[in-house]
Amino acid sequence: MKKTVCHLALALTAASLFLVSPLYASDTDDRIESSAKQSYVFRTYLKGDDITINSDKGAVTLTGTVSEESRKSLAGETVSDLSGVKSVENKLEVKGEAPEEYSDAWLITKVKSTLLFHRNVNAIGTEVLAKDGKVTLRGEADNMAQKDLTSEYAGDVEGVKKVSNEMTVAPAVIDDASVTALVRTTLLNHRSTSALKTTVGTEDGVVTLKGKAANNAEKALVTKLVSDVHGVKKVDNSMTVN
Repeated sequence: MKKTVCHLALALTAASLFLVSPLYASDTDDRIESSAKQSYVFRTYLKGDDITINSDKGAVTLTGTVSEESRKSLAGETVSDLSGVKSVENKLEVKGEAPEEYSDAWLITKVKSTLLFHRNVNAIGTEVLAKDGKVTLRGEADNMAQKDLTSEYAGDVEGVKKVSNEMTVAPAVIDDASVTALVRTTLLNHRSTSALKTTVGTEDGVVTLKGKAANNAEKALVTKLVSDVHGVKKVDNSMTVN
């Protein structure tokens, strides 16, 4: 009798686990999809793109279309850092024909993307033009420091030969996943840091950097670039110098 009761109890426990597990997985998948849609990156930078997020037991698939290649990468980076995500299959397609690498259209896209991630420049109010590798900036800056910083960031984009800044001189709460994605993409966009293998982690706006730098100047540059990314409150640079 006791053995029968014991076996029955085990069977009920197994059955309850079988019923609860799919529900738990479903709740986790719903939370992942919701967190991605509500992230700062998706609400701000990707709001005009047609992106479908599907999570199955933590395996996320992104489908749909985006306007630029950098947006595809940004979407994948943001989702990959969300809690509960085990893998990301990025099937997003870029609308239209991608511009030829280092062409004027390609440079304009790269410069605009770079400016977009920095809080101390007016990315929306900055018009970017390009001709034979020479980039011209127009629009309004809040002050000379902002204007100079815009020139500096634009000039550090790979392929830019010269920057002519014709601009006239006249804090949002961001989730950690978005901050991490913005930092990673920023470091990739700058030719001075694009080759570095830097690990990025964010907690309550505090960004922790790990990896290797060739020298102290390279490490300091990483800190400088990351410090100016939207949502970054503090940078803890734990990179080692070779």
